[in-house]
Amino acid sequence: MYTPPAYAEADPAALHAGMRAWSFATLVTAGAGGVQATHLPFLLDVQADGSSLLTTHLAQKNPQLDDLRAGAEALVVFQGPHAFVTPRWYARQGTFPTWNYTAIHARGRPRVIEERGAVQAVLRRTVAQYETPLRAQFGGDWDFDTMALDFVAPRLDMIAAVEIPVHALEGKFKLNQDRSEADRLGVIAALERLGDAQGLAVAGLMRAQLDAARTGAERSIHMPVLQAP
Repeated sequence: MYTPPAYAEADPAALHAGMRAWSFATLVTAGAGGVQATHLPFLLDVQADGSSLLTTHLAQKNPQLDDLRAGAEALVVFQGPHAFVTPRWYARQGTFPTWNYTAIHARGRPRVIEERGAVQAVLRRTVAQYETPLRAQFGGDWDFDTMALDFVAPRLDMIAAVEIPVHALEGKFKLNQDRSEADRLGVIAALERLGDAQGLAVAGLMRAQLDAARTGAERSIHMPVLQAP
C-alpha cells in the first residue's frame, strides 16, 4: 500500500481499534488459481507481547481454501470510512479534488482448522461478538448454543476456520493532514453538513486528529463504526 509519511498510522492501539471497528474485511491470497479474495468477518486477539492473531471462517467449497492450506501468505484488508473531498471546501481552492480514506493491511501465514469442535468454537465466538450487542436491544429467544446437535454438526463439516498470526501491520489514514487547519476545518464542516454515515465518520476522525494536534495530547483512537462491532 503506497503510504506517504503524512498519512502513515503506526500506533498499534489505533490499528487494532480500526481492525475491530471495520472487522468485515477482505482476505486476499495468490496461488495456483491466481489472485483470490473473500469477504469475511474477522476476530482479533492481541497478545501480551503486542502480537496479534486474526481468526475467521469460510466455506469448505471456497477455492481460496486451497491457497490457505498451501500456506500462501494472506493479506487482510480492513476498509474504514472514506469520502470524496472537493477543493470548494478548502480556504485555498487552487488544487485538485481528492479522496479521504482509512485502510489497514495485515499480513500473515494462515493456519487452516477443520476439526469440528474447533470450528464450532470459532463460530461461537463470532456469533457472540456480533449477536451480543443486539440481544439487549432486540430481545428474542434465539441462541446459537441451543440449536440441536444433529442440525449443527453437518454444517460444521461444511466450514473451515482460519487463524492468521499477523507478522506485518500497515495503516493509512489519509485525512487531509497535508492541508492547512483552515482547509481541514472546511472539509469537516462540509462532511458534517452532508450528513451521510461515511462522511460523518471521516469528519470525526479528522476532528480527533486536529484536536490532538492543538493540545499536543495523545490522539483519540475511537473509531466510528459503520457496521456491527
